[in-house]
Amino acid sequence: MLDRLTRSADSAPESLAPGTADLGAAPQPRPNPETKTTPAWVAALQRRIPLGWLQLRHDRGRLLTALAGIAFADLAIFMQLGFQNALYDSNTRLNRAITADVVLISAQARNLIGLSSFARRRLFQAEAIPGVANADPLYATISNWKNPETRKEKQILILGTNPDRPAFDFPEIQQHQNDLKLQDRYLFDRAARGEYQKTIAQLDRGQPVQTDLDRKRIEVIGTYKVGASFAADGSILTSDRNFLRAFPRRDPGSVSIGLIYLEPGADPVTVRTQLQAALPNDVNVLTKAEFVQFEKDYWAKNTAIGFIFSFGVALGFGIGVIIVYQVLSTDVNDHIREYATLKAMGYRHRYFIGVILEEALILAIVGFVPSLAVSAGLYALTRNATNLPMFMTLGRALLVLMVTFVMCCLSGAIASRRLQSADPADMF
Repeated sequence: MLDRLTRSADSAPESLAPGTADLGAAPQPRPNPETKTTPAWVAALQRRIPLGWLQLRHDRGRLLTALAGIAFADLAIFMQLGFQNALYDSNTRLNRAITADVVLISAQARNLIGLSSFARRRLFQAEAIPGVANADPLYATISNWKNPETRKEKQILILGTNPDRPAFDFPEIQQHQNDLKLQDRYLFDRAARGEYQKTIAQLDRGQPVQTDLDRKRIEVIGTYKVGASFAADGSILTSDRNFLRAFPRRDPGSVSIGLIYLEPGADPVTVRTQLQAALPNDVNVLTKAEFVQFEKDYWAKNTAIGFIFSFGVALGFGIGVIIVYQVLSTDVNDHIREYATLKAMGYRHRYFIGVILEEALILAIVGFVPSLAVSAGLYALTRNATNLPMFMTLGRALLVLMVTFVMCCLSGAIASRRLQSADPADMF
């Protein structure tokens, strides 16, 4: 390999020591004006010997170890990002599906599961604000219900809304708009976590299913699709009257969420500002986008789950840096005499850095591919097992690839510091 470097055109004036002539170079023909000239950087790239790849390929056991380490680090990052995204997406799906332009929540509310409640008269006060067309209450609580198939009790989110003006943008709710007005009629989330295959099949055939909700007999007449989340296995939806009938101890004047519908052309931000100024400070006024961000901020900042996933990403990055550094550092130590010889021949330090970064980039690309394939399979497995929205996206794949590049280049930059002290006089 050293002989090839000494004979290569890569050791031309830039690579040789100042004043050294390439006596073995063949005479160069005069350029033909009619011939299309190749850019200098392209020609230099074509002449360059892939020393980094040759060194990696020389010790295949070390190469496979490095690739396995990078793939493991990338896999850890992929899974942490996947779970983090599933956390935010699953817990904000209902927030994103709300049909209201502005929402009212209690000042003590933490998230959709821990909403607290506020006085219903705030909705009447809100209807007096210019630009507000209607204000409806939305009731929400967590309670036990019996799985119609297994007859085991599970906790589920119960939602009560005005059937004449559905709170959520689900077409199934509009189809059962009048049915929900009947006593003890409910819709079930067909994407809930658990064994509900027979129940869903029966509902799809148009046959109602009876079960118990908080020791009260109810009838499920149809389905809609939201999905499970980290906070609840699923949800069921009914009218506001059926909700209060199922929970007689619940004060009808205590509202979980206020749904504010605006007049055509009204600006949600302007109306929100007016509502916040007019209403007491026992409620917070949020636009729909702010309501989604409110839920996301809770899981990201006020729970340990968001921190754990972020820490997992950082940990995977750190593991990758250590593994790649160990591989590149060992490679530098094994070839320190060759590097010193090239240094004595006139090669500059930036050439050696380029070789090490070449190795780092090769490791990054080749190690990323298997991690991408394995992560996509694990995403599908997790999605089928938990009903969480875990999907491989192009943006996430590009993000992890970029992180891998940074991880490997950082390791290469650290490993190249060993070459600065490589003095040819000390090597021989």
